[in-house]
Amino acid sequence: MGAIETVSEQRCFGGVQGFYRHESGACGGPMRFALYLPPQAAAGPCPLLYFLAGLTCTEETATIKAGAQRLAAELGLALAMPDTSPRDTGIDGATGDWEFGEGAGFYLDATQAPWSARFRMESYVADELPALLAAHFPVDVSRSGICGHSMGGHGALTLALKHPRRYRSVSAFAPIVAPSQVPWGRKALPRYLGDDEAAWARHDACELVRQGTFPGTILVDQGEADRFLDAQLKPELFDQACAEAGQPLLLRRHAGYDHSYYFIASFIDDHLRHHARALGLA
Repeated sequence: MGAIETVSEQRCFGGVQGFYRHESGACGGPMRFALYLPPQAAAGPCPLLYFLAGLTCTEETATIKAGAQRLAAELGLALAMPDTSPRDTGIDGATGDWEFGEGAGFYLDATQAPWSARFRMESYVADELPALLAAHFPVDVSRSGICGHSMGGHGALTLALKHPRRYRSVSAFAPIVAPSQVPWGRKALPRYLGDDEAAWARHDACELVRQGTFPGTILVDQGEADRFLDAQLKPELFDQACAEAGQPLLLRRHAGYDHSYYFIASFIDDHLRHHARALGLA
């Protein structure tokens, strides 16, 4: 594996919160990620939870705002937070629109030029990053879970459904569950994947769960005061798709909570415990 540059490392709840940079083959240039190693990592590899952030976010967003490190340290759970896309790509149209391009990679491998050269976030998250982490840090990637928020919730659900042997657990906060049917997805998917909606379906959680279920209960939390709820998120569509497919789903709705990290911080402990149980930590 390639070299890793340490951007910073800080002591945190007895463990280490680090930020790192490396050259990515999948994304054709530099990528950044954050990694929290709990104190138990000093004695050996720890199970790993990936947290995928949403539109406009970076590797810093959940790391700083979610408040996950305290309980992760108690549980002995490592936390990996990748960036949401490649940066400084130089591609015309990749910046200036918060719903598409840099900061909005949608955790898929683009097939359309010019995006296909750099925007390969599925390969990055599912293949390259785990191999990199296993080579350089005391983490057990064979015991991994995946979680995400909004666009990252879409990423967590779709990657887990497409690669069920790589993740033992999955959860999401306010995920985009049906990108083929909502404005965010219908804006991004044609640009990344072309106009064939069959290609979009391979990155749509509602469609994927009908093709094959995840071996475990999916946890989804949704705030009822989320301003994106009705137009962009539509959790009822995933609820229906899971019911039809026989997929165990725990969909929790929370009155008064919005789309922000105040919502995530309020329920992150439940998600960590959900993953810890599946990963053999609790």
